[in-house]
Amino acid sequence: MKATLLQSQIQNFSRQLTNSVLRLSLIVIILSIFFIFLYGCQGTIQKNDKVIHLSLWQSINPPANRDVFNKLVNKFNQTHTDIQVESIFIGQPQLPKILTAVVGNTSPDILSFDPQLTGQFMELGAIQPLEEWLDKLPLKSEISPNLWEELKLDGHLWSIPLYTSNLGIFYRPKLFQAAGITQIPKTWEELREVAKKLTIDRNGDKRPEQYGMLLPLGKEEWTVFSWFPFLLTTGGEIVTNNRPNLMNAGAIAALQFWQDILKDGSATLSSPERGYEEDAFIAGRVAMQITGPWSYIMKSNVDFEVFPIPASVKPATVTATGNMYLMKTTPEREQAALKFLEYVLSEEFQTEWSMGTGFLPVNIKSVQSQAYQEFLQRKPVLKVFIDQMSVSGARPIIPGYSRLSDSLGRAIEATMLGASPEKALKQAQANLDSIWDSLQSR
Repeated sequence: MKATLLQSQIQNFSRQLTNSVLRLSLIVIILSIFFIFLYGCQGTIQKNDKVIHLSLWQSINPPANRDVFNKLVNKFNQTHTDIQVESIFIGQPQLPKILTAVVGNTSPDILSFDPQLTGQFMELGAIQPLEEWLDKLPLKSEISPNLWEELKLDGHLWSIPLYTSNLGIFYRPKLFQAAGITQIPKTWEELREVAKKLTIDRNGDKRPEQYGMLLPLGKEEWTVFSWFPFLLTTGGEIVTNNRPNLMNAGAIAALQFWQDILKDGSATLSSPERGYEEDAFIAGRVAMQITGPWSYIMKSNVDFEVFPIPASVKPATVTATGNMYLMKTTPEREQAALKFLEYVLSEEFQTEWSMGTGFLPVNIKSVQSQAYQEFLQRKPVLKVFIDQMSVSGARPIIPGYSRLSDSLGRAIEATMLGASPEKALKQAQANLDSIWDSLQSR
């Protein structure tokens, strides 16, 4: 019986071994066929695939705007069989990621970022100048000429404009009407008086339920950006001969004006570093807010209109320009990337992008196109921003702008919290002088 059981076990083991060998042989045969096929495919790909794959880093928000951009990228890819652009969203914080990539030689081919960082990227040798390419491009004559100045540094053009816009003042017409205001303010004095009339304390507790205006509290770029039109309308500046210059009459006057509105009790401050939020305006707690046509207000159901930044010495506002850099890679990849940049400047791209996002076209033919003119009829407030483009100035793009902006932002914040404008700017200037002197001594 034991012999019979042992014999049965040996037979079972033999059958299992045979089946295992057969399965293993079958696997080996299949893998062999697969690798032969793969090798053949690879040979075909290496021989026939001449497509250049480009990476484009962008931080476009809100997501709806990003969708518009990605749709346009896909259109480019469909019409360019030899170039494929991959649009990659980079979240916060963006700058450290970009600088790490630059230092590590892993930069994208195209970067959509902020023109104010041009100086830093130039010093790192990360970007290519574009003036020679652009001068040969027939499309150049179609681009709004005042946009190029914001993108130039040391005699070179370092990027192209993806979009443009500027700041105006959104207001609630019904609140103006209720306050008996029949004309929009055109000067600082008129703006100050209008803000007083629009500030209402209904229950007498000295805490108004409605303020005339919202001003940003904080030291980051949105605060500096929002204040800049007031500086420019004085004829003031913050840079002279490539050095920070905060101690000038225009800068002091612009900062004093903001503080005066606060002292009047006619303005309320935003939450720290949240000056772009529009909840108070939409809810009717503030009657006026400094912002641009990218605002959610444009898509809201509240009544609103827009008027230009009131003037001190001259009409002025500040541009909100997004740009695209050609990063240093290889000649072949750079030439492919330039084809995409040409597409971005085109009437087709600019019309669809602007109508989908609320930004202004950088292409003059796009502005004049029937599609965009019909869009303007549906969004007439955009005409305010288009008309302001001729008096729009720009923030500087000098190397070290981030340090300049940080010091200036701290001065604005200190003034909003009660410090003397002149004292706050003097302290900021001292800090910047120390930084600039140390940079030059290296």
